[in-house]
Amino acid sequence: MTNLDYLKMLVEDIHSTTVATIGADGHPQTRTIDMMLWDEKGVYFLTAKGKAFYSQLMEQKYIALSATKDKKSVSLRGRIQNIGSEKLDEIFEKNPYMQKIYPGDTRSALEVFWLYEASGEYFDISDPSHVTRDSIVIGQPESVMSGYFVGSACIGCKLCYSVCPQKCIDISVKPVVIDQSRCLHCGRCAEICPKQTIEKRG
Repeated sequence: MTNLDYLKMLVEDIHSTTVATIGADGHPQTRTIDMMLWDEKGVYFLTAKGKAFYSQLMEQKYIALSATKDKKSVSLRGRIQNIGSEKLDEIFEKNPYMQKIYPGDTRSALEVFWLYEASGEYFDISDPSHVTRDSIVIGQPESVMSGYFVGSACIGCKLCYSVCPQKCIDISVKPVVIDQSRCLHCGRCAEICPKQTIEKRG
C-alpha cells in the first residue's frame, strides 16, 4: 500500500485516534481525537479554542498519534500547523455528526490543524503468523531507519533465525538479511548473535 492508502485508512476506516502532547506538568497527555480529512498534503483534525489541548497544539506544534482497528494500527509523529477555519466547512460536510455537536454558528469555536510533516508506521497483526509492517511518511520529515540490521561480521550461523518468532530472516545469504516489513523488533536475534553484529537502529 502507499502513504495515501494509509492516510485514507486512518481517516475513513479507523477515524478515532489517541493523540499525545505534553501537558502543563511536563508529562505526556493523551486524548481521543477524530481525524477528519486527508489528502496528498496530510491529515486534518480540529479542536475548540478554549481547550487545554488547543493551547498545547499552538505552543508545541507537534503531536504523536496512534490508532487501532481490527488488529491493524497506524502511528504517526510529526509537525502540525493551525490553518484556522480553512477546510472547516468541508470537515462538517464529510463528518455530519459534527453538526449535532456544534450546531449552527457555534462551529466558530473550532479551528483546524494540519499534520503536514510526519513519519510513522503501519502494523498489521491480523494474521499473527505473518505480521506486516510498513513505514509512512507525510511531507519531508527527517528520515530515521528503525529496526534490527545485520552487519558484515555475520558468520551465517543461523542462530538468529532459530529464535525469530516470525522467521523473517533470509539465511540463504551472508550476511543474513532481516525482512523489515515482517520484523517484530523483539531483539531476540541481537541477543543470541555470537558476533554481536546485529544492530538496533532508530
